[in-house]
Amino acid sequence: MSKDVRRIVATDCGSTTTKAILIERNDQGEYRLVARGEAPTTVERPFEDVTIGVLNSITELEEITEQTVPEGYEKGRRTLIKGGTVHSLTKDDNKIADSSGTLDGSEYYVSTSSAGGGLQMMVAGVVMAMSAESAERAALGAGAILMDTLAVDDGRKEFQKVERLRQLRPDIILMSGGTDGGNVDRLLEMAEVIRRADPKPRFGDMKLPVIFAGNNAAQDKVKTVLGETIETKIVDNLRPTLDSENLGPAREEIHEMFLEHVMQQAPGYSKLLDWASFEVMATPNAVGKLLKEYAVQEGINVLGVDIGGATTDVFSVFESSPGGERIYNRTVSANLGMSYSICNVLKEAGVENIARWLPFEIDSAEVRNRLRNKMIRPTTIPQTYEDLLIEHGVAREALRLAFLHHKSLARNLTGSAQQRDVGQIFDQQASGQTLVNMMKLDMVIGSGGVLSHAPNRAQAVLMMMDAYQPEGITMMTVDSIFMMPHLGVLSEHLYDAAKEVFERDCIVRVGTCIAPVGIGKDGEHCVRVSGGSIDESVAYGEIKVVPYSYSMAESLTVEPGRNFDVGAGKGKPVIVTQFDKARGKRDQTTNLIEGTVGLIIDARGRGGPEMSLATPGRIEKLRSYLKAFDLPLPK
Repeated sequence: MSKDVRRIVATDCGSTTTKAILIERNDQGEYRLVARGEAPTTVERPFEDVTIGVLNSITELEEITEQTVPEGYEKGRRTLIKGGTVHSLTKDDNKIADSSGTLDGSEYYVSTSSAGGGLQMMVAGVVMAMSAESAERAALGAGAILMDTLAVDDGRKEFQKVERLRQLRPDIILMSGGTDGGNVDRLLEMAEVIRRADPKPRFGDMKLPVIFAGNNAAQDKVKTVLGETIETKIVDNLRPTLDSENLGPAREEIHEMFLEHVMQQAPGYSKLLDWASFEVMATPNAVGKLLKEYAVQEGINVLGVDIGGATTDVFSVFESSPGGERIYNRTVSANLGMSYSICNVLKEAGVENIARWLPFEIDSAEVRNRLRNKMIRPTTIPQTYEDLLIEHGVAREALRLAFLHHKSLARNLTGSAQQRDVGQIFDQQASGQTLVNMMKLDMVIGSGGVLSHAPNRAQAVLMMMDAYQPEGITMMTVDSIFMMPHLGVLSEHLYDAAKEVFERDCIVRVGTCIAPVGIGKDGEHCVRVSGGSIDESVAYGEIKVVPYSYSMAESLTVEPGRNFDVGAGKGKPVIVTQFDKARGKRDQTTNLIEGTVGLIIDARGRGGPEMSLATPGRIEKLRSYLKAFDLPLPK
């Protein structure tokens, strides 16, 4: 069916900018990006109609296609707007209109939106380390910004919880707790707290939505306690048993309520719904759907990040166990960003942790002052190379802290596939292990202004390597122009088209990173990489970048030193082959890709002391890393 669709228009209505893309099928039958346009989002006065920004961004697509069209596509201006609306030929995908020989219209128009503001949620549970944590995973995975987590055992008095609910005014509350058929008393206590607070939603005079995803024996009683002033929705229990988790029904209900209670508050949203061929999807939810679908279809583990001005979103899809299902997790660090939240990064990380990444001497007070100026003028861009390096230092810390937060939530459940006692059942932190296994990671995708728009792709990959410290053999990529939301909503209906554009036009392959794990002495032999015309030995503490193309070698042998591991065990070699030629199940032994940077051999080890201001020869080491990537050195 997808090959019957010739032209697709997709928009992402962000809080400040509306971005439109035009996808077409070329003469070879491939779906490719033809043009991209953008315009300011128009939800505020004097316009107060989100569709004006949509039409403006699509008008730019029409103008671009009039001026230039890639080879393999019909020349001429596309008429994508007709009668003041997006010209979609049909909404019925069983009756695709034939657009061959015409430049008018598109078969599909799809859209994502966060124009009504992000989804702001609170979650309430019984036990902070169990039901409340499952509720956090459900809310974050559905694209929410988590304002606070309430639990019976969170140490706060009832009146403090009531005050907190009234103060924050969340869009939705997700309530969970108890296993099916268990005790209901604690759940009724939490429901009473919510009823007493009677928090008012941000928009309109509608009832506050509360989603109850707890003990099925308490459903009717909880609904009765919450009363008529609250709109209560009942879904399946998040934790039906102590060692199982069921997040899907709660996430779907969150998405439905987000559409109804938040996105529809954006002026003109009802018109956008009429124009769209399918349901409009929340922006972060669309990104997550694309990454999960791609990881499952390709059989790989993926880590993605979107670092913005105010928040940093981290997405991961990891195999729960060998041969098991792939689990999707998403977290948002609402206080870590590169402009509006840059001083929060300074506060959370500390000026010393930022300054440790700078390959030149600078006073700590000077770093603080430059970052404060950035917070005051958040839309400015670096004016000097030193300013750029300082921002890249901040980005490393924002990425690192957001990743730590993500790993703390992306965990196996307590007691899963292991013997446990009563103490372990209630100690989620002690026995719930993170799903994020860097040695099993296949692909990193970096997105957001500081990564996507870095002057050199090598700068983006070096930031991600420093923040995430990939292990073994990992493909490093960057989202070129942040079209993952557009492709995410498209992937639900035309996955093949979304995948082709994602691989060919969305992500930029930077290269394969080979990173042995182990601790050694500077200068000690760490790893040898050989095959075809490549034969490189790298000492511990160094980075070496080697140009690589598929014609140079179909496979490479990675031989770590006796104290180092690249996936097969200490001192054991691994043969890595080309990702694009792999068949069947893919893993780190098939992660060899061509890239704009090449083959990156990172022999700095893992698990040793972290870089600090007191590290001997710190500046010389940082400058050597820049040299390895052929990046300019500061004066």
